[in-house]
Amino acid sequence: MGTFRTRASLALVIGATLACGPLMAVGSPVPPPAVDAALAATPGRAVAVLAGGCFWGVQAVFQHTRGVIQATSGYAGGSAENAQYDVVSSGTTGHAESVQITYDPSVVTYGQLLRVFFSVAHDPTQLNQQGSDVGPQYRSHIFTADADQARIARAYVQQLDSAKAFSRPIVTMISPLTKFYEAEAYHQDYATLHPDDLYIRLNDAPKVENLRRSLPDLYVAAKAK
Repeated sequence: MGTFRTRASLALVIGATLACGPLMAVGSPVPPPAVDAALAATPGRAVAVLAGGCFWGVQAVFQHTRGVIQATSGYAGGSAENAQYDVVSSGTTGHAESVQITYDPSVVTYGQLLRVFFSVAHDPTQLNQQGSDVGPQYRSHIFTADADQARIARAYVQQLDSAKAFSRPIVTMISPLTKFYEAEAYHQDYATLHPDDLYIRLNDAPKVENLRRSLPDLYVAAKAK
């Protein structure tokens, strides 16, 4: 993501859009996971933490995903001492820009969230970048809360790779979550609060639209908190 100055650069924005565009423009979702959890019998709360480039767009996508109660931008993979935006942006902290997704497992399954993640939230075949956002802090990474999430995530990646769902191999990392650190307040709800930001208009608003168009059963118009 770099800095807000580089985000405002038209050249970088257009470059990121062109790099990520083919995946986002297709509008064809990947197949549902063959291995998934069953819907819970009663309402509740569960948490998923996913990293797929700039957290602004990933947060926006999941704020419009059915069953999501809250989506929070933050950092995962590093320590508390360096979970600050300016330091994470150096790419040296081990953190990835991530989103903590609190969801109702009686409404949406973990596997369905991963389907959204792989279909519209980011390009899982780009290593340590998303478009012009370059560095390990923009890597594709699934941080699992337990063995069941790990089992579902690994099976889904294998399924998608075997089916050649993408033209290149998936490079998404999967590892246990140690800690999630909430990002600074000015990063929360950024896409919603700044819809006219050129980066948002070109990169993130299309992701939400592709969710609405390609996975209508998982899309909700109202933003989760």
